[in-house]
Amino acid sequence: MAVTGGVEGTRARVPGQLSRGGRPARTPRRRGAGIYGPQARTGWLFVAPVIVILGLFMLLPIAMALFVSFTRWNGQGSPFTGHVPMAGTSNYTHLFTVDGLARQDFMTSIRNNIYYVAMVVPLQTVLALVLALVVNNRMMKGRGFFRTAFYFPSVTSSVAISVVFLFLFANSGAVNAVLRFFGIHGPAWFSDPRGLIQIILGHLGLVDPDAPPPALTGSHLLGLSAWDWLSGPSVAMCAIIALVVWTTSGTFMLLFLAALQNIPVELEEAARIDGATRWQLFRRVTLPQLKPAMFLVITLGLIGTWQVFDQIYVMSKGAPAKTTLTPAYLSYRTAFVDFDYGSGAAIAFVLFAIIVVLTLIQRFVMRDRDARPPKRRRVRRLQEQS
Repeated sequence: MAVTGGVEGTRARVPGQLSRGGRPARTPRRRGAGIYGPQARTGWLFVAPVIVILGLFMLLPIAMALFVSFTRWNGQGSPFTGHVPMAGTSNYTHLFTVDGLARQDFMTSIRNNIYYVAMVVPLQTVLALVLALVVNNRMMKGRGFFRTAFYFPSVTSSVAISVVFLFLFANSGAVNAVLRFFGIHGPAWFSDPRGLIQIILGHLGLVDPDAPPPALTGSHLLGLSAWDWLSGPSVAMCAIIALVVWTTSGTFMLLFLAALQNIPVELEEAARIDGATRWQLFRRVTLPQLKPAMFLVITLGLIGTWQVFDQIYVMSKGAPAKTTLTPAYLSYRTAFVDFDYGSGAAIAFVLFAIIVVLTLIQRFVMRDRDARPPKRRRVRRLQEQS
């Protein structure tokens, strides 16, 4: 009986044979078999060249740069030999915990970039949305011309536009000439290191920028005083902000325009029949339909503003007094000017982490709360139904 049971237990089921529960037994199926098996192999064959190229020219360099960030490589020879001294995590700790010029410069660049992001992202988003609403008007004549005109700065070389803006914001440039026409003495755009908030407080007579209160200069946070953190963007950074907003709004205008043209006309007509005003139509109908495009525009804006480099390199190189210094330019200068490739790579990876964290936060804030109820709410509904 034991032998017979063993034989029956190992006997393979044939098609049509019933299992112990009386149900038809399923025939074992080989993995990858079926009519779609060759298609899957063909698909992997087609994407294999792209995977290899991305691995060799993107993933591998990223891994190599990550290794360099833990070394003290000065650019001489190969960083993957045993002669390069290892730094461990000191390249990262010097940016946050160790008092010195490295932390001061890095925190200054973070402060400058925070003001830059806080001004560029809202301005370019609002301007792009307004331009998209204007050129989307069906009753407007010459829509094609205005779409081309608004988008043209986005396809122009950033280096060329940066040079043009240098002439416009020079001490004797066109911007100061216009300000003089209205009786306003224009600032020295790329020579004044004071922040915009410091200049405004000085004009209002609340604070002397040359002799700030000791309460603001005595306390320090991450290597910078409260007076430095609250200084605001410099006038040089304001000129760069104006340049970037002007050049990037055209691209985001196209994204908003595509989303506007994808809104069903029936929704707008139904809202007008219900007596909705233009503001109510925009707020209750148009703006909710633009939420995916808004998320994309803000995400691209965050990534682009934290990676700003070419305008800084052409127009200021971090001057005056490091008020236009950004993490991207600081990483370049540390690696390719000071020949400290380990610290330069560490700054780049910290910048990468900042971008990822801010993108995740923005995605959480702008998530669609009505699309999927929370898990607890679903469990409670199931319990009530049962």
